[in-house]
This record gives sequence, structure tokens and C-alpha cells, in this order.
Amino acid sequence: MTILVFLAFLAVVCAGYWLKYLNLSHLKVHGHTVPPEFEGAVDPATLAKISDYTVENSQLGLVESLVDNMVLIVFLFWGVLGRYDEWIASFTGSFLGSGVLFFLLLMVAQTIMGIPFSLYRNFRIENKYGFNTMTVKLWLTDLIKGLAIGAVVSTLVVLGALWLVTWSPGLWWLWVWLFFLAFGIFMMYISPTVIEPLFFKFEPLKVEGLEERIRTLMEKAGLKVSRVFQVDASRRSRHSNAYFTGIGKVKRIVLFDTLLAQMTQEEILAVLAHEVGHWKKKHVLKRIVMTESLAFCGILAAFWLLRGNWLPNILGLAHASFYAKALILGFLLSIVTFPLTPLFNWLSRRDERESDRFAADLTGGTGAMASALVKLSKENLSNLHPHPLYAAFYYSHPPVVERIRELRGAGKQ
Repeated sequence: MTILVFLAFLAVVCAGYWLKYLNLSHLKVHGHTVPPEFEGAVDPATLAKISDYTVENSQLGLVESLVDNMVLIVFLFWGVLGRYDEWIASFTGSFLGSGVLFFLLLMVAQTIMGIPFSLYRNFRIENKYGFNTMTVKLWLTDLIKGLAIGAVVSTLVVLGALWLVTWSPGLWWLWVWLFFLAFGIFMMYISPTVIEPLFFKFEPLKVEGLEERIRTLMEKAGLKVSRVFQVDASRRSRHSNAYFTGIGKVKRIVLFDTLLAQMTQEEILAVLAHEVGHWKKKHVLKRIVMTESLAFCGILAAFWLLRGNWLPNILGLAHASFYAKALILGFLLSIVTFPLTPLFNWLSRRDERESDRFAADLTGGTGAMASALVKLSKENLSNLHPHPLYAAFYYSHPPVVERIRELRGAGKQ
């Protein structure tokens, strides 16, 4: 059985690498052609820069993936998990204490493994292409903050879940699911006011008249927002973005200062109208319902699958703790659910297209949204020539050329 699981894991990994190879090969063939939707906005030099940026990021991602997968193979299939599990148990006989330590140390180890790649990505690739504005000190501060927040959140989640397992052995699957649901909603409430300000400085919009236009747009859509902010994203990167955050009365609009510098007010309003579309079309609610339904089924299945000793036997282990079994089960689920990746991303792309149409209707035309996408793609050096199969499998948004083509086609109707 161990061999079959190992071969299944290799099949998933190889499938992912093959798709990445297809994508880069497609870019090599077509990357010198400026799409008609970008004529006049992207010149051959910029297109070459986009291709080089895509290739370098993909190559780094490939190396990082290879390292991660090699470590995972050693950890799971060479008996390291069993020794790690026994080592954790030697510190404390507490079920809760051992569980927190088990997952916390793995999180720290994963963070440490990612440090060299993060440094290279930010201070080599992002510097080379003019995106990085971060100092090493700021990078280190963000790392420490992120690790501290992750440790606190992980500790609370693991402690809560494991306590429920001990409190209600026969029904813990229901209580754990409700706990995860409640904790997720709680994080949506506190993240905008507690966590995000630890990384960004939130300020009122400084673009004269823009906040009034945004609030008028929101009222037209029948949506209420508590505040409209701009953040100092330019301290870290020249990449641009805008997003909605929070839930209920703490829902707010956040605009990167880089976006404000790159776009006209009409284009900014179109981008926000697209985000409004996700709320008005209930994409966010539908996504939460789908995610929680799958989580419910997954936790219920875990309740049955974590019984007995068959999970550690799959990896050739004689026995394993509850949390080691949970880790093995999560690994197996990642293999089983891999083929579902394109389905979930197709649903996401469908929602994005619907939000594009909503934005066009709300703003009274497709021109601003189309030009905003052109600028976003150009300024962020987005790949304009993804392989169709790669995009179908991995893209949560339709390829930008398709989005612009569909918008402009709708505008001519």
C-alpha cells in the first residue's frame, strides 16, 4: 500500500510539473506576439520583460516545489514522521500540549524552509523587474510578525479542536466543524482592525473627490461599507491591487497607493464595481457555503477514518498519535482532491466573468474595466499567453486577454 500511495503522490507531482512545462513552452512560442487587446499599450520590449519575469518566477517556483516535495517524501516515506511523533510525545504526556507542539514546530519548519526562496524572490527577481521596494529590515519584521500571528492562531485552532475531541469523543466531528466555522467568521471580523494594520498603514483616501464617487457607486449598488482606505503598499512593492475586507458592519474598501497612482478614477471605480459584483451576486456567500459543506463532509469522514491504525500502516508505521494520523489523512486528501482543482477554478472563473458583466452594468460601460485590466496586467507583468490547459487547471480568473475580449465584445452589443 505504501508503494501505491507513493506512486499516486508522484503522479500528482508529475502532472503539476507537466502542466508548468506546457505553460512555459507555450509562452516560448507565443510570447513574442502582442495580443490585439494590448496593442498600443504593450510594446515588444515590455512583452519580452513579461515573458522573462514569468519564466524566472516559474523557475524559482519549480525549484521551491522540488525542495518541498523532496522534504515531504523523506518526512512521510522514510520514517521521519514516526520518529518526530515519538520525539514530541517525549516532551509531555498531555494530549493537548503534544498536539499544539506537533503542529507548531511543523509550521515553524515550513516557514524556515521558505526563507531562502522568499529572499531570492523579493531581493533578486522583484528587484530586477522594478517591483521590490522593501528593505531587509522590513522583510524580517514582516516575517517575525507573520510567524507570531501564525503561531497564535494555530495554537488557538489546534487547542480548540483537540479539546473538543477529548470533550466529546463521539460527536467531536460536529463540534469541531462548528468551531472552525465560528473561528473563521471571528477572523473575518477582527482581521481588518487587528491583523492588517500590523502590516499596513491605513489612511483616508487622499485623491480628491474619489471617496465621494466610491460611496455613490456603493449606494447605487445597494451596498454599505464602513470605511474607504488607502494603504502604503508601496513600502513593500510596486504591485497594485484593491480589495474588500471584513464582514457585516466592519466591511471596508482598501486601495493600494500604487493602484491610485496608476489608474484614473473611472478605472478604479470599475475595479471596485467588479468586487461589488462578487457581493451582489452572492459569490462570497456561495463560496462560504460550498467550502463549509465540503469541510463538514471532510471532518465527518475524518471522524471515521482516524479510527484504528490503518493510516500509519499505509506509510509503514506501526502506530501514530491522533495528530500524526490527521497529518497523514490531510496528505492523502491532497492527492485525492487534486483532480478536482480544475472544477473549483472553473467555478471561480465563472464568478469572475459574472462580476465583470456586473461592473460594466453598474458603471455604464465596459471601457473603464477593460482599460483597468490592461493597466493591471502591464504594471504587474502578468503572463498574456498562458497555455489553455494550464489556465483551465490553475487559473482562478479567466486569462486577462479573454476577459478584455469578452468585455469589449459585450460593449459592442
